[in-house]
Amino acid sequence: PEGEVTIRGQWSGVNFKDALAITGAGRILKRLPMTPGIDVAGQVRDSTDPACRPGDAVLVTGCGLGESHDGGFAGLTRVPADWVVPMPEGLDAERAMLIGTAGFTAGMALLRMEQNGQQPGLGPILINGATGGVGSFAIRLFSRAGYRVVAATGKPDQAGYLRRIGADDVLDTGSIDHGRRPLEKALWGGAVDSLGGEPLAWLTRTVQPQGSIAAIGLAAGIGLQTTVMPFILRGVSLLGINSVTCARSFRLAVWQRLAQLLQDADFEAIRSPDIGLADLPGYCRRMLDRETTGRTLVRLPQS
Repeated sequence: PEGEVTIRGQWSGVNFKDALAITGAGRILKRLPMTPGIDVAGQVRDSTDPACRPGDAVLVTGCGLGESHDGGFAGLTRVPADWVVPMPEGLDAERAMLIGTAGFTAGMALLRMEQNGQQPGLGPILINGATGGVGSFAIRLFSRAGYRVVAATGKPDQAGYLRRIGADDVLDTGSIDHGRRPLEKALWGGAVDSLGGEPLAWLTRTVQPQGSIAAIGLAAGIGLQTTVMPFILRGVSLLGINSVTCARSFRLAVWQRLAQLLQDADFEAIRSPDIGLADLPGYCRRMLDRETTGRTLVRLPQS
């Protein structure tokens, strides 16, 4: 593909969007043939842009990689120079891909919410879809940033995992009464929602005054049946998180915050066994069947 920078990929990671692309369950790939993989990290092999020099450690997430532009599940990836992020101090290709789009999205949620006035004193942060990559990193990040975290999951057998990665409490989504009133009892200082649909509507009705909700996914549906009352009577903010097209300055700020907050133990706690390219189809089917947890790295072929 076109681009100024060719990256010799070392690691990638599997995201929900990758699973939709590889299984064909979602219209992620904008043309065929197309190499999927929305994340990649490695070293610059060659470049016509002076900001990227051969041998530089770099990463790319989002920006259309693995959707409209050949992606990271390959030994070599060529991209436009303004997509390339210099490897933040304290990270390497392996750790950067353990973060990947999942962790980057969680980091975006944290920064956007804090820019909007979120702070620990408003109350606990409810994180749903908690065993997935985004949810798992959101738990780690908000915990590291000083928030009390409640993990909501439909997998109560994973409560031990959720507590190990930083959840203070675990809420079984099967026990939730979503209610139907425009405003329910205010329970959460803010929330990170990866589900959409009725779970997101319930959050709008149960977040504390002046709290924020970061909307990052639609696993439970694209609809949103709510009212304006949470927004005008409680001052609740609904923040859309788009990790693909965010401004480069904000992208760099998020990666810097991720490198500052995350510690050695965070990476090991969230890591699942690595896989190779040949393992991707089966793994992606399991991901869509909600049989995976944490972050799985993909070893890229080295020539």
